[in-house]
Amino acid sequence: MRAAVYDRYGPPQVLRAGTVHRPEPGPREVLVKVHAASVNGGELLARAGKVKFVTSVRARGWPKRLGLDFAGEVEAVGREVRDTAVGDRVWGMMPRSKGFGSMAEYVVTAADMLSPGPAGVDLVEAAALPVVGTTVLTALRDKARLAKGERLLVRGASGGIGSIAVQLGHAYGAHVTALAGARNLDFVRELGADEVFDHRVTAPGDLGSFDVVLDSVGTDHAAWRRLLSPRGRMVAVSFDSGRPVRSILTIAGSTVHGSRRIRFFSGNPGREDFVELARLTETGAIRPVVDTVHPLDDVARSHEALEAGGVRGKHVIRML
Repeated sequence: MRAAVYDRYGPPQVLRAGTVHRPEPGPREVLVKVHAASVNGGELLARAGKVKFVTSVRARGWPKRLGLDFAGEVEAVGREVRDTAVGDRVWGMMPRSKGFGSMAEYVVTAADMLSPGPAGVDLVEAAALPVVGTTVLTALRDKARLAKGERLLVRGASGGIGSIAVQLGHAYGAHVTALAGARNLDFVRELGADEVFDHRVTAPGDLGSFDVVLDSVGTDHAAWRRLLSPRGRMVAVSFDSGRPVRSILTIAGSTVHGSRRIRFFSGNPGREDFVELARLTETGAIRPVVDTVHPLDDVARSHEALEAGGVRGKHVIRML
């Protein structure tokens, strides 16, 4: 089958469409014919060789693969799978133990790492949501416990995670303040932000206090943590790839602040999270935000665009 691969670490140009072995599902696994998969920030770091300590364990040898999430149709199921059938429209993610690999014509995943996709939503558009949607759910619902009437600040509000955080924060009844690039301010406002600011000319000191800060940018964590109210919570879903050690130490050191510490987590959603994400999508509380859909042969261009910045939502790779 065809898949997105790369044979060495480097710039986006190392990416190509290659041929790999088609997988077969184990007893508790599902084989999905992939309609589309999204491009996620972690893949850019992996391709550049900046997280070798993780990718070398999960994916030994070359070529290496891309893709964490997917949307498609069930092609086959393992003999112990009972709640998924051939032909079902589904979405989900790769198990953490397998790492990347969903950007391919077929993917195998654990039966509890997918669910029915949202009704009435095209599967190519739906592919933009599994990773970012479940990440934001975990961040705002579980880690921050965002409540109605609280003040939420979203950094990187026009990107994949930020665009969903603005929508979900609005749906939860929070007062949403969003930071984004100047050309995306109206776009972020349309997603549900109550206040919008150009991140290039807005410093932390220009803003008030917040009950929750969701940071999808990863820089200057300490400065943004200072905006928290006495019982405020900050959730970081990214770290500074240019200075990862400093970023990690800042997050770890914030634990002395108790409730005002910086929460950081590695997403590991289950079936119930994908079901809830589908419900939120079907009710209109959130919608997939797709910047560009690329054919598999243009996977390098998708990485170039994401690295250039100014993205609105997600870049998606269409497999069919």
